[in-house]
Amino acid sequence: MSRIGIRPITVPAGVEVTVDGNLVTVKGPKGQLTQEIAPEMAVELNDGVLTVKRPNDDRQERSQHGLARTLIHNMVVGVTEGFEKKLQLVGVGYKAEKKGDTLVLSLGYSHPVELKDPEGITTECPSQTEIVVKGIDKAFVGNYAADIRAWRKPEPYKGKGIKYVDEVIRRKEGKAGAK
Repeated sequence: MSRIGIRPITVPAGVEVTVDGNLVTVKGPKGQLTQEIAPEMAVELNDGVLTVKRPNDDRQERSQHGLARTLIHNMVVGVTEGFEKKLQLVGVGYKAEKKGDTLVLSLGYSHPVELKDPEGITTECPSQTEIVVKGIDKAFVGNYAADIRAWRKPEPYKGKGIKYVDEVIRRKEGKAGAK
């Protein structure tokens, strides 16, 4: 059995879950999310507890079982608490600022990089070297944070670039003769 797939999902108060075939809709205080899961998975809602069941132990069903449960759990967490990713700018002159719903980054290019926040995602700049990406959909938050990071990935020699706060950059030694 799937260790993740068999875990029940408790639905907190204030969250409404609707299951229509293989379409699961979750409404909560922060918004609404909809996810289509594999058609062979069966989602049951009993007394505020969601369970995902699979029809048999075929390889395809086993692989979809844990995925379906995790997707639904992330929707429940997203509409109640939300998700966030923190990024840090490392390097002289690298800075970020917020202008309305646009994130303006100075990353050493000849021009500032302007990124408009996508729908459902907000960005904050607590300081000039920190960016916080927030939203209710875990995949969109992670994808937008990766898009921001892609503008200037951290390099291994000086560690300059945009990195996740918990990311560890493996540093390399420079040329032996250079001083």
